[in-house]
Amino acid sequence: MKRLFDFFTALILLLIIGFPLIILVIVVRFYNGGTGIFKQIRVGKDAGLFTIYKLQTYNIYESKVSKIGRFLRKSKIDELPQLVNIIKGEISFVGPRPDIEGYADKLKGENKKILKLRPGLTGPASLKYYNEEAILQKQVNPKEYNDKVIYPDKIKINLDYYYNRTFIGDIKLILKTILKIIS
Repeated sequence: MKRLFDFFTALILLLIIGFPLIILVIVVRFYNGGTGIFKQIRVGKDAGLFTIYKLQTYNIYESKVSKIGRFLRKSKIDELPQLVNIIKGEISFVGPRPDIEGYADKLKGENKKILKLRPGLTGPASLKYYNEEAILQKQVNPKEYNDKVIYPDKIKINLDYYYNRTFIGDIKLILKTILKIIS
């Protein structure tokens, strides 16, 4: 049921926002250079690798996140191309966020159960760390803080989601995410 919900909801949303999304890719491409789409290999279900899609927020000429990129990240609009990942079955609307190699693929013991889940566009850990980028910017050593504080907490939250997930709970997480973006 979850896969059908994901597929048809993502398809409908992509049909509704497809043309504006194409225009946005063109605008981002103009301001940031590059292709307008950011692609990165992520670890998915059963530790399989896939390419995730986002709007490009990094200006290739200035080697930094652009003004439009900051807006896209803050508003989470940069995540919209992941509707394609949902249609392809690589991610779901709700689940643990897909990590880069070197994190989720290194999970051990009970924590590996998280990899049985299809990663998500949002999830309980995503909501808790909605402003993760800002939290990390305040740290003296952002990577160390992520590795010792944030990532272990995300594992705990995602493992709790693994054991307690329900379709109704997923709908509630989607609504909480929408409210968080709007507020």
